[in-house]
Amino acid sequence: MPRFNVNAARAQRLETLGKEWEFEVDGTVFRLPTEFPRSIAKQIAALEDNDIDGLLALLLGAEQFERFSTYDISVQDVSAILEAYGSETGMTLGEG
Repeated sequence: MPRFNVNAARAQRLETLGKEWEFEVDGTVFRLPTEFPRSIAKQIAALEDNDIDGLLALLLGAEQFERFSTYDISVQDVSAILEAYGSETGMTLGEG
């Protein structure tokens, strides 16, 4: 049986998805990683279930999160963003 090559599989995923997934709010583009380190996954898992800002801060990073926070975004908007993100990248982040 052939050996599974993690590097080759990662390269194939990144070629298919790209390194970043983008969404737009009022003409401003934000980028989320299509893959993130296990350390970020652990930080996400440690968040309270309803810590939307904590989740977005981890995914967006400080600079993007600061810009994102200037918009009047509803919980439903965030849910729609995360649903699309999960659907297109295969990430499952919960409901936020």
